[in-house]
Amino acid sequence: MKLPNPAELLPKMAAALNEHLANRHISEPRFIGIHTGGVWVAQALLKEMGRDTELGILDVSFYRDDFTQNGLHPQVRPSALPFEIEGQHLVLVDDVLMSGRTIRAALNELFDYGRPASVTLVNLLDLNSRELPIRPDVVGATLELAPNERVKLLGPAPLTLEHLAPAAH
Repeated sequence: MKLPNPAELLPKMAAALNEHLANRHISEPRFIGIHTGGVWVAQALLKEMGRDTELGILDVSFYRDDFTQNGLHPQVRPSALPFEIEGQHLVLVDDVLMSGRTIRAALNELFDYGRPASVTLVNLLDLNSRELPIRPDVVGATLELAPNERVKLLGPAPLTLEHLAPAAH
């Protein structure tokens, strides 16, 4: 399977996000990346957009609905949100949208900090295998994978995608 090159997706994503924000009259969005891949994508996207703004980092491990099944990942870090959430227009960035459960967890955590004015979802990849009704506002590419296949983002620089065959995970 030929995976897209993230460096080729970022300019298209930046243009689509700029258009989305302009259409919604959002001039000062707050960017938040979901640890780890979402942070890498958010950093690259901000650079592509020519924005020099603080980046919030969200670690949703404690908010996952599969926490009791899978246990706590050993690399859990606290979230770092250097700005208010209440009333802000947020751009939430993640690498791969699969089931939608990571995004649900991120929204739950964000609402614990306050009620944002809006949340725009940006994903590098949409694997079109959602279990929840969550869709990105801006997406780099949509892929169809077999149920047992996965894609992993490697980074932070350069960003590359790796196809994980069924035996690899």
